[in-house]
Amino acid sequence: MPRPNSSHTGKRRRNRDRIRRSTPPRLTDTARKELQNIIGVKFKDISLLDRAFTHTSSVPGEAADWSNERLEFLGDRVLGLVVASQLIARFEKEREGGLAPRLNALVSRDTCAKIASDLGFGQYLILDASEASRGGAEKTSLLADVAESVIGAIYLDAGLKASEIFIVKYWKEYFKTLKNAPRDPKSALQEWAQKDGRPAPVYESINRTGPDHAPVFTIEVRVEGVKPVAGDGASKQEAERAAASAMLDNLGESVE
Repeated sequence: MPRPNSSHTGKRRRNRDRIRRSTPPRLTDTARKELQNIIGVKFKDISLLDRAFTHTSSVPGEAADWSNERLEFLGDRVLGLVVASQLIARFEKEREGGLAPRLNALVSRDTCAKIASDLGFGQYLILDASEASRGGAEKTSLLADVAESVIGAIYLDAGLKASEIFIVKYWKEYFKTLKNAPRDPKSALQEWAQKDGRPAPVYESINRTGPDHAPVFTIEVRVEGVKPVAGDGASKQEAERAAASAMLDNLGESVE
């Protein structure tokens, strides 16, 4: 009996996959209604909302067209612009050195993830079975991404003003905590080490994941005599701050 031609078998498999993925994933009608109520925007193009909640794992080979990566890229920039504008308005006499740490705190992955979690976005994420089984709906990185992709979707569908309304509404409690500029956790950790007679902290990159336009860096910080701690961030600098902040938390030190 002749063996099947492997190239033909592979072609049939790719064709079946193409048929299975002939249309992008979509939220249920109930989820769409609930999310529009939470977000406060009735989408003219509802597919933008679907896409904002579509993780790359659920659309292998179609990520650029159907996942929330590009919306996240856009939303990150819109968030930064709105937050910077709000800081300028709220702290009229503050210099750049006092505005920058506030901006970093407000647009950080941790803040975005907390807001997405508070809004219940995780339960609406469209994930593949493997990612879902690994707790993807509760991962800081995925929650931060969906917060930004929702902002990107709002911007494309309803414009900058609508994006600003959403951000101001859900970031307002975090603005209130920044009456005083937060101290840089790396500086605070270095000061702690020096006061305790220890060498300066050492930071080492141990992992990098995510697409080129939205990487996630994992940095480990080590201080002599202290258990190493790792932190994640969209840049190495953000990951270093996250690692330093986590170590300070473990040490019971404040960065306020």
